[in-house]
Amino acid sequence: MVYGIIIGILAGFIASRLTGGDGKGCIINLLLGMVGGVVGGWLFGVLNITAVGWTGELITATVGAVLVIWICNRLF
Repeated sequence: MVYGIIIGILAGFIASRLTGGDGKGCIINLLLGMVGGVVGGWLFGVLNITAVGWTGELITATVGAVLVIWICNRLF
């Protein structure tokens, strides 16, 4: 569980930096990373891409979080 939280925080932080944000705080980064992990896992599954190890999980969650941030920015 702690492992997933750390990956979520890192993914949310990286995604917020990649999308031009200035970081939204630890809690928002965690939420973005967790939602991004789900979205990224689904997207990678659809594309038949396998992520291995903690770096693969981080990349998957980051890609998903970038997508979530992009969609949120377009909607709001």
